[in-house]
Amino acid sequence: MLVTNLAPAAKAARRALLPIALALASCASQAQSPSADPAPSPAYLAAQTRWRSELSAFDAADRQQWPSEGGVVFVGSSTIRLWTRLAQDFPQLPVVINRGFGGSTMADCSFFARELVLRYKPRHVLVYAGDNDLAEGRTPIQILESFAQFANTVRAELPQARISYISIKPSPSREKLLPQMRVTNDIVAAYLRRLPNSDYIDVFTAMMGADGRPRPELFRGDQLHLNDEGYRLWRSVIGASLGSPPREEAGGACCRTSAATKS
Repeated sequence: MLVTNLAPAAKAARRALLPIALALASCASQAQSPSADPAPSPAYLAAQTRWRSELSAFDAADRQQWPSEGGVVFVGSSTIRLWTRLAQDFPQLPVVINRGFGGSTMADCSFFARELVLRYKPRHVLVYAGDNDLAEGRTPIQILESFAQFANTVRAELPQARISYISIKPSPSREKLLPQMRVTNDIVAAYLRRLPNSDYIDVFTAMMGADGRPRPELFRGDQLHLNDEGYRLWRSVIGASLGSPPREEAGGACCRTSAATKS
C-alpha cells in the first residue's frame, strides 16, 4: 500500500473529526485575538520576543515605503518569505506585500494578524502556515483554531477582505507527517466552505507524484523548501485561484474550494 493511502478506518476517523473540529473552530473564531487583548497571554509575549527582529524589519521597510491600501498580502512561514519573486510572479495584482517570516506557525500568524495584515488594509489575504505547527507537535485541530482566530481578526476590521488558505505542502523531509497534513487540509477546507468570500487553494495534490509520495524535484536540497520549479507550480495553482472570484454557494455564501477537498 502506498504511504499516502489511508485505511478505511482512518478515513472514517477523519470524517468523524470534521464536526468536532468545526465546532471548536466556531468557538475559536468568536474569541478575541491575542494581539488585541489588553492583557496579552504568555504565549503571545513569548512570540513577540521570538519574532522581535522580524517584526522590526517589517516596520523599517514600511517606514521606507508604505504599501498602498487595497493590495494583496501573502503571510506565513519560510515558503512565503523565500518567495523573492512574489510580486513579479503576480503582475496582475496592484500591490503585493510579502510578510513571510521563516519558521513561523499558524499560531504566530494569528498572534500578529494586526501587525502583518490589518495595518495594510488589503483586499485579499493569502496565508501559508501549518506545517511548522505539525513539526512542533501541534494537532490539526489546534491549527484550525489558530486559523479561525486569524480569519476572525481580519474580518472584524476588514469585513470585505477575501481570505485564502494555501494548503500545507507535502515536503519529502516531513513525509512522516503526511497523515496529519491531510487531516489539517481537510478540516481547514471544510471550515472555509462555511466562511464567506474565502478560498482553499490546494497545492498539496499537484505536489504529490504518481507513486503517492511527495515530488522531490520541486524542492531544494533540504527537501523542505521550494526550488524554482516548485515556485513555478505554486504560481500556476495560486494564479488560477486569483484569476476567478469566489463562487456563490446556496444561501448567498461565497466560498471557492478545490473539488479534491470534498469527501
